[in-house]
Amino acid sequence: MDRLSLVLVIIGAINWGLIGLFQFDLVAFLFGGQGAMISRILYAIIGAAGLWSISLLFDREHSHAHTADSVSA
Repeated sequence: MDRLSLVLVIIGAINWGLIGLFQFDLVAFLFGGQGAMISRILYAIIGAAGLWSISLLFDREHSHAHTADSVSA
């Protein structure tokens, strides 16, 4: 679930980058506009993935693994 959320957050970040740089919404372009039901569903899923990813900031198990890897390297 963590990897899927990360992939969706990356997709969302790329989409926001395109909006910021070129005023181009890739999700809306691919799925029939911002108001289209499928676009709204995708926006909601990507938003939920972003919320899920907040938990990764506080996941002690993963943060200790990265610290141990960097110390031994």
